Amino acid sequence: MINSGLLKNIAKHISLNEEETSFFTSLIICKHLPKKTLLLEANQDCRYLSYVHSGTLRSYYIAKDGKESTIMFAIADWWITDMYCFLNKKPAMMHIETIEPSIIFQISRTNFDRLLETIPKFDKFFRILMQNAYTREQLRVMENLSLTAEERYHNFLDKYPQIARQVTKKQIASYLGITPEFLSTFKSPKGKNSIS
Repeated sequence: MINSGLLKNIAKHISLNEEETSFFTSLIICKHLPKKTLLLEANQDCRYLSYVHSGTLRSYYIAKDGKESTIMFAIADWWITDMYCFLNKKPAMMHIETIEPSIIFQISRTNFDRLLETIPKFDKFFRILMQNAYTREQLRVMENLSLTAEERYHNFLDKYPQIARQVTKKQIASYLGITPEFLSTFKSPKGKNSIS
């Protein structure tokens, strides 16, 4: 049975009747994943869009020189995939890994297409998700251009306190595009958002 959290996530933007809800949930699969499970690897077929019910995941890119860059984190009530590759049916460019034991709900690319054809209002739902993601990434690019690394670090702690408590400083440094050693020179803020 699909967790109500997923249906509440959908209900933020569209309303489903009982028949539509039943059809949607019939397309979803649930996975319980241990810590450090690779949900997706670069060059694999990117066939799933995932909703995080519980736990924490991250997507990251490994450059030719072996440098690892965190693209995004995903916590409960967030969606994650390699979106460009999922939508365009291309091999994944990123890896997606669980940071802690996680429960996710997934829809395959084939069922995603069936869903949009059968219940067109899901076009609106996923359009809003992608608009929000695009806006978030645009703001991130602007921060990278206009703020110091330390300012970006403190902004990260302010925006994503829950994520900051669940991931390592090394992973945050990877997300910010700096070295863990450089990050360690920043003053840790006092209060609830502090991390060790």
